[in-house]
Amino acid sequence: MPPVLSDIRASRGLSGGVAGGFLAVAACMALLAGAGQAKAQSPSVYYICPGNVFTNTITSKEAEQRGCKAREAQQPTTIAGPRVKAPAGPATTARSDGERVDSSEQKSRDTDARRILDDELRKEEAALEAMKREYNNGEPERRGDERNFQKYQDRVSDLKAAISRKEADVAALRRELGKLPS
Repeated sequence: MPPVLSDIRASRGLSGGVAGGFLAVAACMALLAGAGQAKAQSPSVYYICPGNVFTNTITSKEAEQRGCKAREAQQPTTIAGPRVKAPAGPATTARSDGERVDSSEQKSRDTDARRILDDELRKEEAALEAMKREYNNGEPERRGDERNFQKYQDRVSDLKAAISRKEADVAALRRELGKLPS
């Protein structure tokens, strides 16, 4: 008799009989259930059965009968992601926040900005004048490929839209020039 059953019988004062048989059966069932749970909870072995069935709830004998192959379970591979860099502080410049630009240097920057904006304004105004000449107050000359009146009207509306965009560009450049110190 296993030591567990003898210990149970001795503690109960039973030596046999119907009650002893019942306890023996109950103890055996508890032992088998515990062994089955230990086997089912063992994550180290699992079986791959025909029909692509994966299981870890059968015994090795059942696996052999079904034609299953035993595999050793492994821990999943963990790949570390990229490390997050600490956010960089504000960009460092040659000057600290408290320093100001030299007045002569600022004047040279302002004159450069004014010169660039003046050049761009002149180019945009010249392009605007060319568009207005082509537009001819809403009646531009027809081209050879505009035998269809609808093509002509499409070109006229495109010219009108382009002129209004160019006028907006010129106005924006004049506003920028107005913001600069003289």
